[in-house]
Amino acid sequence: MGGYPVVTWNSYSQAQRLLPPKYRLAKDLPHELQDRVNALPQLYRDSPQATVLFEAMIDEAMDDEPGAPPISVINEVTEEGAPPWEFVYTNQMWYDEDVPPPDIKNLKSCDCVGRCDPKSKKCGCAKRQHHYLKRYIANKTIPADWHGVPFMYDSKGTLQFFGMPIFECNDFCGCDEDCPNRVVQRGRRYAINIKRTEFKGWGVFNGPKRIPKGSFIGIYAGELLTVEESDRRGALYNKFGRTYLFDIDFHHMGAVATYSVDAYHAGNFTRFLNHSCDPNCEINPCYINEANIKKPLLTVFTKLDVEPFEELCFSYLGCIDEDTILKAKKAKKNNDAVYAECHCGSANCLGVLFS
Repeated sequence: MGGYPVVTWNSYSQAQRLLPPKYRLAKDLPHELQDRVNALPQLYRDSPQATVLFEAMIDEAMDDEPGAPPISVINEVTEEGAPPWEFVYTNQMWYDEDVPPPDIKNLKSCDCVGRCDPKSKKCGCAKRQHHYLKRYIANKTIPADWHGVPFMYDSKGTLQFFGMPIFECNDFCGCDEDCPNRVVQRGRRYAINIKRTEFKGWGVFNGPKRIPKGSFIGIYAGELLTVEESDRRGALYNKFGRTYLFDIDFHHMGAVATYSVDAYHAGNFTRFLNHSCDPNCEINPCYINEANIKKPLLTVFTKLDVEPFEELCFSYLGCIDEDTILKAKKAKKNNDAVYAECHCGSANCLGVLFS
């Protein structure tokens, strides 16, 4: 046209796929602020100024979720001014050097205009989601007549089913930002308090508004590691009784982990989520700008309605069944410090945090 090439969304997105993917390397994690604070006297780190500084660190890292409600740090139990300054606050994933970059060349995308229609026969994202839901529809975990199939969200962005992979629209899709299949990428919608508890260390609590079942809470962010590096770190963490490792081993990928997330040195408020044997949250695998089925985001959704100021928890043991109960009983005999007594307080408490 007039000697100039015509640029369409399809041609633009295809050209973008040829560029190197954007991602962060764990070796580049900034730690200047943490080093400076840890060099200060304990008196300062236990002061109200430390609380203000910690909250400011969080606010600065929230530029990727504009409009998200604030996160407050509250301690009415001990003299600590803030949680330990041992990690970089981030909502992003930071790749270990042995982990391959995001696979965007093989990423399925849609050509939809406006908002995606889950009933569309042409939507590429609907086709991809349906492919991974066939087994759940076949065994009637998902009713065949559910009007939302194949998308996992309803029209308001509420997750309808748990324990299944979520495939959201991505950066190469033609649909609008308000597409109902874009929930995790729009960020957190509820206020959060990081609060010191009496027996469980720091925990995550709801703010002043009730959170409905199926609401997105946050991404379990941190370093993305190979399972071999995770095992090496885990042996050390177990000895001193604190671990933030989460193996990515969901059923749809064969329940075998290739990668793990470590939120020890980098992470967000989700690293403070405590265990409960009767949890109100669940971690679900979610894919956005990643075609590698072994590398979903770990996304936290409420599985029950959460009342104002109620603690948010998930099960460190995964799905609690008879096999989990047997493993928990054996774990009580393990001498590693990480196998600590559970203080969740639920009626069906198993007594341990890990199995």
